Amino acid sequence: MFWILPGILCLLILWEGAARFFGSSLLLPGPLEAAGVFFTLIKTERFLHALLSSFFRVILGVVIAAPLGILAGIAAGLDRRAGFFLKPLFTVISATPVMSVILIAFLWFGQERTPVFTAFLMVFPVMAANTVAGVQGVDGGLRELFAVYRIPPGDALLNLYLPAILPFVLGGLRSSLSLCWKVVVAAEVLVQPLSALGTGMQNAKARLETPELFAWTAATVIAAALSQGLLTLFLRKVLPRAGKSPVYTPGNPA
Repeated sequence: MFWILPGILCLLILWEGAARFFGSSLLLPGPLEAAGVFFTLIKTERFLHALLSSFFRVILGVVIAAPLGILAGIAAGLDRRAGFFLKPLFTVISATPVMSVILIAFLWFGQERTPVFTAFLMVFPVMAANTVAGVQGVDGGLRELFAVYRIPPGDALLNLYLPAILPFVLGGLRSSLSLCWKVVVAAEVLVQPLSALGTGMQNAKARLETPELFAWTAATVIAAALSQGLLTLFLRKVLPRAGKSPVYTPGNPA
């Protein structure tokens, strides 16, 4: 932990040195100038609306994608036929460029819903992959024991598989939240909803207000880090083992 502050200080020094080398705020503003614009920006009503709108899109994308990804992962992990059936879907989602997804979704859903749909497509395979890994990691001896005693499938799912996949699901949830912020803001930059962090970035870029662009970017990074930190803290308090949750993110979960 001690080396975090020196690392931050080193980055700030390099940033200030690069800003002085370019000698133009249009190309690269210094950290003090960007910080001044940032603290001015966060006091405005439009920033608050943009932050809340982007946060809502992130949460909505995770809330929709996570349960469906878990269900698909359980099905693919328990039944090879379901795994082969879902594999083309996972492959297409994983291989499609994010920019293509955003542009196509824009034609279908318009400005406001495109970021949510994009977040859903990015989070869904991550959650499914982690769930499949959790199911496949269940001890074979325990599976045979449940089969010998003819435990009903519902009881086996509740008492055998769900405890096994829980750490994987929580790990996938943490990584998905970070990914979700990136894809939501990227979609907002392209489609420009009425109120969004990405829209603020695009408007600042169009006006050649580079310090403001840095301020919007810093606000997005801080919001993503805070939300992920709060989620991690919550999981550690409620489920202490969640702090050590594994994260499994292969190309194809099936």
